[in-house]
Amino acid sequence: MQLLDFVAALEKAIGKTAQKNFMPMQPGDVYATYADTQSLYRATGFQPLIGVEEGVTEFVKWYRDFYRV
Repeated sequence: MQLLDFVAALEKAIGKTAQKNFMPMQPGDVYATYADTQSLYRATGFQPLIGVEEGVTEFVKWYRDFYRV
């Protein structure tokens, strides 16, 4: 998942557009990651049941309820 896709999911769940400040790569930034959940599945049998967008939406709902915002 691309970072801006994640930000878009947050924007949708929150109902506001983020103020984005695009900057050059910063120290510690990585150009690419190669996360693969197949190793986790093989080791534990765990496989996520929902996608990121739905997960973000549910997290925002929980956060608002928990912190009453």
